[in-house]
Amino acid sequence: MARALRIQYSGAFYHVTCRGNERRRIFLSDDDRRVFLGLLKDSLTTYRVNLFAYILMSNHFHLLIQTVEGNLAEFMRRFNVCYTGWFNRFHHRCGHLYQGRYKAFLIDADSYLLEVSRYLHLNSIRVKGLARGGFLYQWGQLRRYPWSSLPGYLSKDAVIDFVVYDLILSMVGGCFLYRDFILDGLRYGYNNPFREVKGGLILGDDDFVERVKVDYLKAGSFRDQPSYRDLKENWIKPEVVIDRVMNVLGINHGLLSKRYDAGLERGVLSELLYRYSGLGQKEIGVLLGGIDYSAVSKLRCRLYKKMMHNKHIAAQYSKAERQLKKLMSNVEI
Repeated sequence: MARALRIQYSGAFYHVTCRGNERRRIFLSDDDRRVFLGLLKDSLTTYRVNLFAYILMSNHFHLLIQTVEGNLAEFMRRFNVCYTGWFNRFHHRCGHLYQGRYKAFLIDADSYLLEVSRYLHLNSIRVKGLARGGFLYQWGQLRRYPWSSLPGYLSKDAVIDFVVYDLILSMVGGCFLYRDFILDGLRYGYNNPFREVKGGLILGDDDFVERVKVDYLKAGSFRDQPSYRDLKENWIKPEVVIDRVMNVLGINHGLLSKRYDAGLERGVLSELLYRYSGLGQKEIGVLLGGIDYSAVSKLRCRLYKKMMHNKHIAAQYSKAERQLKKLMSNVEI
């Protein structure tokens, strides 16, 4: 299965969440939560990451962060490994604590940071039972919930030294107005900002998404990521890719369905269809005579291995790709 794309750059803002394996609890006691926050503080300092908001639930957590050095993957890897290791040793268990990798959404801070902070802080009342209470009851529950950064946004007496409050508070005008912002959400309702996520990973307006695409998702450097492919609005038509590749390699379309006669050519075509037409491996398999997606994956893997040791094969691939890059350069991305 393809791994989720991480868009990383200096100064990027993210909402990060991680859930327990099989939705099991990742905190069995308050001591677990205290250790978690201690390890979080240490990781924030080590990797120069700013934390704006957090909330710990029984089987998952949410963080709202900014990576000063563009190192989200390194930060989360170290932090999750440290807590998992401690949790397993302390509770005499082994194996995975989390359900796969963490989810991270890149955030346009100017448009969404304030709204995401409220949505995150209200997480503790979206559980069964509390969601049905009146807004004053919910407000009381929120103020009493100890494992959230919200208290520090409401009172200076509850400020935590590893949370950065000033940026979000400046967006509303201070603690009292942030309190009103939370209460308004309880009283009148609030939007789920993550319904507006684009391509499965970016929360921002169209201008922000376009800047990310231009600056950090360059054509010709595509990665094996479904979410990345979802961000691409314009692709080269598959039939055009097939024609160009066939012409460059000097073979006819009839060889595409022959398993042994054109293994190299089919590998080249599979890779370039994936990169430049946005097709999944199942769709590529249909074009190659009805093979399944695993066979397409094997073709692509064999191609990479051959290119590492055979300069002629690598040159043939590069020649075909250059043709497609010329076409792509004329397509607005």
